[in-house]
Amino acid sequence: MEVIHAFLNLVAPPFTFFFLCLFLPPYWVLKFMVSTVSWLMSENVAGKVVHITGASSGIGEYLAYEYAKRGARLALSARREGSLREVEEAARRLGSPDVIVIRADVSKLEDCMRLIDQTVNHFGRLDHLVNNAAISVATLFEETPDISNLRPIMETNFWGSVYTTRYALPHLRKSRGKIVAMSSADSWMPAPRRHIYNASKAALVSLYETLRVEVGSEVGITIVTPGYIESELTKGKFLTAQGKVEVDEDMRDVEVSAMPVGSVSGCAKSIIDSTLRGDRYLTVPAWFRMTYLIKLLCPELLE
Repeated sequence: MEVIHAFLNLVAPPFTFFFLCLFLPPYWVLKFMVSTVSWLMSENVAGKVVHITGASSGIGEYLAYEYAKRGARLALSARREGSLREVEEAARRLGSPDVIVIRADVSKLEDCMRLIDQTVNHFGRLDHLVNNAAISVATLFEETPDISNLRPIMETNFWGSVYTTRYALPHLRKSRGKIVAMSSADSWMPAPRRHIYNASKAALVSLYETLRVEVGSEVGITIVTPGYIESELTKGKFLTAQGKVEVDEDMRDVEVSAMPVGSVSGCAKSIIDSTLRGDRYLTVPAWFRMTYLIKLLCPELLE
C-alpha cells in the first residue's frame, strides 16, 4: 500500500496539471454557453411558493420584497412576529398575491417541521426554500468563559438550515424547485471574533455541495456567499460571550471598520436573479470573490 501511495504522490500532480490544461478551455466554453442559455431562460416565479426564513429584517426582508415584485406567493418565518407583519404588508403592496407569516425559531426541530407543514398546507406546494436565518458573534475564542453559550450560532445557522431542508426536500423534488443556501464570505475568511460563525457558514457550503450531488438535477441549489451587506449583523447585533443577543455599536466599528458595505436591496436583487438563472454559486458584491482567490493562493497574506 505504501508503494502505491508513493507512486500516486509522484504521478498525480503532473497528471492533474496536464489533464486540466486539456480540459479547462472546452469546459469554460461549455460553461459560458450554458450560463448564456440560463440567462435567456430565467425562471418565472409568478404564482410560485417561496418560503424565506429570517424574513423579519436584513437580507431576508428584502428577498421577500424582490420575490413579491415578481408575483411569488410567500411564506415568511422568523422569531419576531411584529416585524414579520410589517414585511408581509409591504410584500403585498409590492405585488405578492398571497403572504402568510409563521412565527418560528429554526434552531428548534419542531418549529422547522411546522413551518414547512404550514406552508404546504396553505399553498398546496413549495417551489423555493430560502434558508436565511442567522446570528453572529463578536468575541475572541479565549474570552468566552462558557463556550457552550455559543451553541445557538451553530444551532441556528447550520442546524436550522438542515432541519428545514430535510422537511422541505420531498416537496421541492415534486415541484423541481430550488434551495437558496445563505452562507457567507466568512466561510473562507479567517476573520477574528467570528470563529463559530465562520465555521457554521463553512459547514453550510459543505452540506449543500454534498446535497447537490445527492439530489442531482431534481432540485436546484444556489449557494450564496455575501460579503459585507447592510443587515443587523453589520449594525452590531451579535451573540455575546454570555449567550445573549445584543447590539454593540463599538464592536460593530471594530468588525466592519473601513470595509465598504453593500446595499441590502442590491444584494437581494442579485440573489433572486442568480437563483432564477439556476446559478450554482453567487458572491455579492462580486469583487469579494478575489478574497477567496487570495486565500487559495497565498493564505498567509490573508491571515
